[in-house]
Amino acid sequence: MKKILVLCTGNSCRSQMAEAYLRYFAPERILVYSAGIEAHGLNPRAVTVMQEDGIDISRHSSDTVDTYAQHDFDFVITVCDHAQEHCPIFPGKAQKFHHNFPDPARATGTEPAILQQFRQVRDQVKEYCRQFIKDQLHA
Repeated sequence: MKKILVLCTGNSCRSQMAEAYLRYFAPERILVYSAGIEAHGLNPRAVTVMQEDGIDISRHSSDTVDTYAQHDFDFVITVCDHAQEHCPIFPGKAQKFHHNFPDPARATGTEPAILQQFRQVRDQVKEYCRQFIKDQLHA
């Protein structure tokens, strides 16, 4: 079983989405966790747009990377440039991957416009996770 850690700045949106999709695409083959450089709490709009896609993240916790500092991971995925720049060195054999997704928490405008930006990021994260599982776990 492969162990994956997904990192972003606040562990409130992008990393939460990625954790859920990675688990969805390979439930029997991985253990996946997410964390942030800081813990901003789970973003309710992220919960909403994930629920629209049939995935419940409402019980996820928002953790800091320090929580997992002593764990041995096979893969560490950073989903924003800030996390990549500030990602601690993990001991062991962890392969690092990076993709800078836009931060939907920074979206402005009307509520429908903000939710649409969350949906766009959700869909980008979903496709990235689908491809990651295919490429790295040959699923």
